[in-house]
Amino acid sequence: MCAALAIYLEQRYAWAGKVTGCILASVFTMVLSNLGIIPTDAQVYDNVLGYVVPLAIPLLLFNADIKKIKKESGRALAMYLLSSIGTIAGGFIAYFVLKNVIPELGRIIPMFVGTYTGGSVNLIAMSQYYEVSGQIVSAAIVADNVVMIIYILVLISIPGMAIIKKIYRRMYEEEVISCAEESENKNKAANYWGIREISLKDMAAAIAIAFTIVTIATKISLRIKSIFPGGGITSKFVSGFLGNKYLIMVLLIVAIASIFPNKMSKIKGAQEVGTFLIHMFFAVIGAPASLIAVIKEAPLLLVVAVIIVAVNMVLSFTLGRLFNFTVEEIMIASNANIGGPTTAVAMVVSKGWGEFIIPSILIGTLGYVLGHYFGIFSGMLLI
Repeated sequence: MCAALAIYLEQRYAWAGKVTGCILASVFTMVLSNLGIIPTDAQVYDNVLGYVVPLAIPLLLFNADIKKIKKESGRALAMYLLSSIGTIAGGFIAYFVLKNVIPELGRIIPMFVGTYTGGSVNLIAMSQYYEVSGQIVSAAIVADNVVMIIYILVLISIPGMAIIKKIYRRMYEEEVISCAEESENKNKAANYWGIREISLKDMAAAIAIAFTIVTIATKISLRIKSIFPGGGITSKFVSGFLGNKYLIMVLLIVAIASIFPNKMSKIKGAQEVGTFLIHMFFAVIGAPASLIAVIKEAPLLLVVAVIIVAVNMVLSFTLGRLFNFTVEEIMIASNANIGGPTTAVAMVVSKGWGEFIIPSILIGTLGYVLGHYFGIFSGMLLI
């Protein structure tokens, strides 16, 4: 419901078009969960993350003909690595600021360095590696969710800021398309998502292809992980990177789109369905952001998270400007660090930056692997 309402508002009102439907969907569920109207944790949320989000990836890449992709992932990867410096630096700053007030902070920092380099899976891995208590881990997860969603909302609004427009190179304009009459309140979302001819056959084909790709990718991922269980450095890399189902999905759909570009481009409705699923994803990640839970359980962990994310943001935009990256590349790199590939690709879709879908998934997936080692590295220096 929140996703559908957000899309309606985005296409109906100019102010909502500027905010974007994805932000609205997250804000709606965040407010509802903090008011106690909907739960902060539910099985349906896990189902969305486990089933809905994977389906969105291939649906959004039906036209990803490799011959037509203008940019490769090289620049995005370089910016991602620069952004990860901000995460590590933020971890050390948070440690020296709060080490006298948070017991065993040296064991906690690696969890946040891991999650803000490669996603929440690394938070759990670091908590087990450094034997952090379950209560602290639970509070850290909540703090992570709260800060991550707030940061992503802030990040999405950055391109429209006047100072950003003056200082940074940009590939896309953040201007609302003017209409003949202001009372119509139409914006670029309403113009882009106009009425299109979509047949039942197209919808069936799009969804069938997406399900098939997700199923095959999942099977391959499980097989690779069974062969490379992660006992050594090489095994962990192969398991974490090549065994990631999102990366496999991208490789499969790009191969199909490149081999059969004409047939894939004729299938209508894939982008519409995929975009709606991304809106559902944004709605889901807003629900666990319980401010009350953080305040009750471990408010100082919220401070740790804020410091690390803030330093990542400052260094990302500083280094990005120094090395002449575009604001889009900086945002995607920082998002991939803080939220992982799913939030990075969701932001890309919400902003209409189609050519960055593949790079955002690739660098975010690599973060799953690097986050593990960055977390261990920070812990070795702090404990």
